Amino acid sequence: MKDRRVSYIRNVLIELVESLDATLRIDRWRDEEVIPAPLRASAALLVDRLGKANRLASDKFVGSPLAVTAISSISDSIRRLDLAFVEYRNAPRRVETSIALDEEIARVRSDLGQAPLQ
Repeated sequence: MKDRRVSYIRNVLIELVESLDATLRIDRWRDEEVIPAPLRASAALLVDRLGKANRLASDKFVGSPLAVTAISSISDSIRRLDLAFVEYRNAPRRVETSIALDEEIARVRSDLGQAPLQ
């Protein structure tokens, strides 16, 4: 597909997934050692990445049917991740909602054909 918007919004989604995953991993961190700097840096970008992704997901796109379908699918993924994250952050006990957010991240990664971060 030649529409650069699809590639751009897909990359925004990938960055969002990376930051959400990093945030979950840090929240679950129980080890005595220091949290790795790249993990901390990715989590620190979450608010910016979430805002950017939500702005893009709320836009109305026009173009070829293939591009609009792809962008709509990516936008749906962004909205699902946002909803799962809001539920996670607002939950009094985060165990269940962290599992739900983790599952949503896995679904989006699968849709993207992307392997989990190690």
